[in-house]
Amino acid sequence: MTPDSPASKIPFLRPRPARLSRLTGELIAIEASGVYSNYGPVNARFEAALTQQMFGGTGGCVTVNNATTGLMLAIREAMTPGDGRHYALMPSFTFAAAGHAALWAGLTPLLCDIDPETWNASPESELWLLRKYAGQVACIVPYACLGNCIDLEYYERLAHDHGVGIVVDGAASLGSIDETDQGFGTGFRHAVVYSMHVTKAFATGEAGVIYCNDSERLSRLRAMGNFGFGRPREATMPGLNAKLSEIGALLALTKLEEFDNVVSHRHELAEVYRQRLVGFQFQRVVGRRLAYQFMPVLLPPGCPVSRADIVSALRCEGIGVGHYFSPHLFEQSFFAETCMAGNLAVTDQVAGRVLSLPMSDEMAQAEASTVADALLQYSGCVL
Repeated sequence: MTPDSPASKIPFLRPRPARLSRLTGELIAIEASGVYSNYGPVNARFEAALTQQMFGGTGGCVTVNNATTGLMLAIREAMTPGDGRHYALMPSFTFAAAGHAALWAGLTPLLCDIDPETWNASPESELWLLRKYAGQVACIVPYACLGNCIDLEYYERLAHDHGVGIVVDGAASLGSIDETDQGFGTGFRHAVVYSMHVTKAFATGEAGVIYCNDSERLSRLRAMGNFGFGRPREATMPGLNAKLSEIGALLALTKLEEFDNVVSHRHELAEVYRQRLVGFQFQRVVGRRLAYQFMPVLLPPGCPVSRADIVSALRCEGIGVGHYFSPHLFEQSFFAETCMAGNLAVTDQVAGRVLSLPMSDEMAQAEASTVADALLQYSGCVL
């Protein structure tokens, strides 16, 4: 999918990571230290600052070089052992990274349906699959859909009742605030994996972070991310190289300084879209605030113009758009061959109508209004 062209006047995504050219003093300090990776001092500062700022000092964080690697580590760490447990239960309405991570961990993705309003995993679909495949699910990987929050107490109960591991895919949820006014994930003892990819609200380059409120699990994940070295230079557990470089950590530490303003600005843009696009269906927000990556919306049922034609018309106007997640996992040829799935009726319906609208740190509210007006015009949905 290539939502933007070089001529886009309002690009779909306009990444704004910290400018390395303005961080020469910090870069010189890294050079002088001689430490460039291996959970270095800048990385340690970032992990501590993130834990304090986003999670109120509760629990802890370990960085990873990207969120896909983080999911691979967390799923492998959380898997319930047993010869018969070979499924990872997750929604089909998610990004390919989750499915790939499960497969790399040796599990088969078992795809469930989603809720028609929140677009998070449907509890009814999850429970139906847990009963049908009783004793065969090693891990549940719920997706906090597009930055939305999910009910973590519910997943704690599932872990207890079904004896399964839990790994939350919170790729776009770093900065989202739950119903208790805490950063999403705060206090959860299972791993929550966030992305800090350049296209996310928390834009760095290639980076991610795993949060949990379990010091022993966090220590295992840190060791697994360093070749499984549970003792000096000795692999005592499964591992790979997931470490974030000191320069990557510097980008993250610098982004953290402005991040609350970034999320607030994006929330204001979302409100412009919601107010102007009357008749369109929006994702029901769970929590107090979402860290929007872009603005997802569903075309009205019976829209007289096809999505493909709407996308083409908007791009001709210099407006970049996408449609995440369409195709959803089970519609992609590789996953159709390697996954199992339950009834995906809601997923099919949502994926068939979803449209992703532009959003960025530098986008003006007037630009959001321009996008909304163009969408109303080219969809034939002007009231």
